[in-house]
Amino acid sequence: MDQNLSLYKIFYTVASTGNISHAAEALYISQPAISKSIRKLEQSLNTTLFSRTSRGVRLTDEGALLFDYVKSAFDFIEAGEQQLKMALDLGIGHLRIGVSTTLCKYLLLPYLQRFIGLHPHIKIAIECQSTNQTLQLLEERKIDIGLIGRPERFSHIHFQPLTEIEDIFVSTRSYLDNLMLRLPGLSCAQEHSPASIQEIAKAGTLMLLDKENMTRQYINDYLKEHAIEPNNLIEISSMDLLIDFAKISLGIACVIKKFVEKELDDGSLIQIPLPCPIHKRQVGFAWPADITPSPSVKEFLDFLDMEK
Repeated sequence: MDQNLSLYKIFYTVASTGNISHAAEALYISQPAISKSIRKLEQSLNTTLFSRTSRGVRLTDEGALLFDYVKSAFDFIEAGEQQLKMALDLGIGHLRIGVSTTLCKYLLLPYLQRFIGLHPHIKIAIECQSTNQTLQLLEERKIDIGLIGRPERFSHIHFQPLTEIEDIFVSTRSYLDNLMLRLPGLSCAQEHSPASIQEIAKAGTLMLLDKENMTRQYINDYLKEHAIEPNNLIEISSMDLLIDFAKISLGIACVIKKFVEKELDDGSLIQIPLPCPIHKRQVGFAWPADITPSPSVKEFLDFLDMEK
């Protein structure tokens, strides 16, 4: 657009009232200023927009053509203002949340169900991807808030803890029993010793999330620190598949304990004790540190505080 929006506002008002003096009153500016603005717009468009009449002014054919488009533009602006007012009055808003598929299923959904019940006018969009990708979307302002594992460095974001998660190794009892048969000199009574954990990892099949996942990076550090070197490693793209594969005795899976509580309770999976448990991690919501959260984000964060 070549012209200042204010020139089109003046043009629109003059065309709507059909009179320069009436337009001046409506816009709280002088008649000479109105006339000067119209001349400036006509010069820039290289056409005449108004012709004078005994009662004021009327649009030329060219002016009428332009007016149809300008009117549509201002109608859209007015509609936008009305929608915004209604949204503020009724509590309508938008909330874009980034989260991994696993955290969405096991942590976010229960909170969302209750939040939506309290705030049905807030429209929610969910973007599912890895934590690293969620952080990237936050940086690009493509989401408002992200549910992530607490990053080591996060000077560019605010982080509000939600809960703690604990990574554990699980398998079926039958898989572990069969593995014991392949480890000479290692009895079931010894299977929880530090040395046996390393032997189990070497003899068995270890199933981990893929390398792009932040959880995998955390587990890799643990394995390296404790000299646990698996010979057979399967990389899985999702936590749900890790759990499912462990349940069919495909191997030993590293999963989040909270997400297999049912399986541990009913015995379909057993936890393999470690000589040194993996440190618990914080999971919480993050948003850009350099912007003020929208009313919808504030409403959601306040809701989370009340839920704790």
